[in-house]
Amino acid sequence: MTDTIVIALPRFARDAKQIASFLDAEFRDYSPTVFADIFPQVKRIVALMSMGIVMRSIAPLLRDKWTDPAVVVVSPDLAWAIPLVGGHHGANDLAKELSGLGIQPVITTATEATGRDSVERIAQRTNSSILNHDSTRTVNAAILDRDVKIHSVSGPSIVIAGPEVSLLVRRGEYAVGIGCRKGAAKDAILAAIHMALGEMGIDFCQVMIFATTAKKCHETGLIDAISALSANLIFLDDDTINAQSVVSFSQAKKIGLLGVAEPCALAVAEHKELVMKKHVYGGITIAIAR
Repeated sequence: MTDTIVIALPRFARDAKQIASFLDAEFRDYSPTVFADIFPQVKRIVALMSMGIVMRSIAPLLRDKWTDPAVVVVSPDLAWAIPLVGGHHGANDLAKELSGLGIQPVITTATEATGRDSVERIAQRTNSSILNHDSTRTVNAAILDRDVKIHSVSGPSIVIAGPEVSLLVRRGEYAVGIGCRKGAAKDAILAAIHMALGEMGIDFCQVMIFATTAKKCHETGLIDAISALSANLIFLDDDTINAQSVVSFSQAKKIGLLGVAEPCALAVAEHKELVMKKHVYGGITIAIAR
C-alpha cells in the first residue's frame, strides 16, 4: 500500500484514477468501510465525492491531528480541493499539489490563508520535529497578530521554555528520558546512556533529544554529560510530565511526579511510543521513546 489513497464513488472512478496516477497513489472504490480500513495505514487520503459522505465516514476515526492522515475532498466537478483534516499536517500541501491538474485548492487554515507562516510549516521547512504539540495553538494564534521571534540555538545547548513556546529540534527517531539521583556524576550518566542505546541497537545519531524534569536543572553532572555528547537537553515542567501515560511505577511520586525517565521520553517523542521501559544503570534511570 502506498502512503496516498484516492477514494471515489463508482461514477467518479475514471477521474479518480487519473488523480491517483498523477499523485502516484492507489485507487480504491468507495464502500461503507473503506475509510476505516485504510485510516490507520496511510498518510494522505483524497476523496472524490461530497464532503458530507467523507465527514460522516471519518468522524468516528479521528484521534489526533498529529497522527491522523491528511484528508482532502475533491468536488465531483474537479473544481475544488478542500483540506478537511490535517491542513497543517499535509492536507494543504496535498491540495496545492492537485492544482497541477487544474483543481483549485481551498485553504482555510488561518495562518496560510492570510499568508503567514505556522509552526508546522517552519518545522517542515527546517526538517525539524515539534516537541511540545500543545504549544502550537498559542504560537500560531500569536503569529496571526504579530511577528513571532524565532531563536536558533546551536548545540550543545540547554533549553528551559514555558508552555507558550514551541520547541523544534532537528529530526531524529528517538527521545531519551533521564532520571538521576542528586549529585550524579557525569561519567556515570554517560555510561548509562551508552549502555541503554547499545542494548537497544540505537546509534547516537538517531537520538533527537534528551529530556528530564526541571527539578534537575541544577544537576551539573547531567548538564556536563549531555554537553559532552554535543546533544540537546530539555527540562520539562511538572504538568507536562504528569500529562503522560507511564508504564512503570516510580519513586518520583514522592516529589509529585508520575515518573521521570518514561514520561519525559514520551513527552518529547514524535510517535509517543515507548520502545524501552525505564532501566536503572548504577542509579541512573533511562527510558527511550520514538
